Amino acid sequence: MRSTLAIIVVMPEFAFAGAPFQTDDPLVIDVAHTDVVLFNQQTLSMSGRSGVLAAAEIHYGLAPNLEVDVGMPYAFNFPAGGSAQRGYGDTTLGIKYRLIREGDTTPQVSFVPKLNLSTGNANRGLGNGGNQLFIALGVQKSSDKFQINGNGGYWINNGTDNRSYWFVGWQAQYAFTSHWQLGIELFHTSPQVVGQGPSTGFNGGGYYLIDPKNQILFSAGRGLQNAAETNRVSTYLGYQRSL
Repeated sequence: MRSTLAIIVVMPEFAFAGAPFQTDDPLVIDVAHTDVVLFNQQTLSMSGRSGVLAAAEIHYGLAPNLEVDVGMPYAFNFPAGGSAQRGYGDTTLGIKYRLIREGDTTPQVSFVPKLNLSTGNANRGLGNGGNQLFIALGVQKSSDKFQINGNGGYWINNGTDNRSYWFVGWQAQYAFTSHWQLGIELFHTSPQVVGQGPSTGFNGGGYYLIDPKNQILFSAGRGLQNAAETNRVSTYLGYQRSL
């Protein structure tokens, strides 16, 4: 199944991941095929509630073993004790380049870098305040109805008071029926801003396949480490259309 962006540990930062999870998958869509994902995502922390009211991701199979991605969010930031802010957030560009196809004994491996462009207004809490580059790999191993994904890499995180950081995530999914696929994930990041500690969290969710071209994506989770500061609760709800 095609997994697509995900829950963000600290918003309003925006990035692709294996929606509805943070852990990205290495799957590359077929040449000249397109996936479109529309979604809402939000995270609650002690500083308020933030995320994207509505966002669109487009994934396109450009060449064999190569996919290009773009994400365009309409973000929001409702700070505790402050005024609500809404507007365009940071634009995400990404690629997936498959290095190894999955075999009987080998996992699928892809290079999955992403570039977040600082197009959102950071002064209003709608952007990161600097461009970001994620240098990462994604891996996957499947067995019948069971699937495991791993994703890890390093974020070069520009902007005032931002810190570059590591991300690692692990995700497991099981296809219970022809329509329902459910999974869980654990993820961890090192500190992302000055004065902030590391963060560990989890999500549970999955996919409901309406038909081969349409599916609903959903998840919810929270932090396990520094949860009050970064992620008291987070949710994701999306719709994917394959063209």
